[in-house]
Amino acid sequence: MDRAQRIIECETFRNHLQANLAAERGRMFCRHDLAHFLDVARIAVIMAGEEEIQVQRELLYAAALLHDIGRHRQYEQGTPHEQASAEIAGVILNQCGFTEKETGVITDAIRSHRDPSAAGESSLRGLLYRADKASRLCFACEARDACNWKEERKNRELLY
Repeated sequence: MDRAQRIIECETFRNHLQANLAAERGRMFCRHDLAHFLDVARIAVIMAGEEEIQVQRELLYAAALLHDIGRHRQYEQGTPHEQASAEIAGVILNQCGFTEKETGVITDAIRSHRDPSAAGESSLRGLLYRADKASRLCFACEARDACNWKEERKNRELLY
């Protein structure tokens, strides 16, 4: 997990995380902060174990830590955040010692984390998609009635 720790300590990561926090200041809905990133990582690890999917834990953490890191660009420039996050992730992964092959797998999962076709996959892509959706605490959210998520997508009970 050394390289995942490097991501958290990486200046580029921290700068984009701060940009997300600034862009979402006052947001009443789910936020894209370090707590969300770690929730997604931990849920993905649990799912991988339950589903017996062989994915390196460090790759799960890297994908989860970076999957929404470009969210601020969606607010600022209109760039889809999965695209912005994959671009930023490539730079951060390189800075933190991930190989070109690992970077390709991780950035592919990030680009796909909003694509429902990834949901059923037994791969990093599928785990990231499912863990991201499972991380939402709709059942305890004060803004759930104002949320634009479709009712069937909202987590109405504790999953993980």
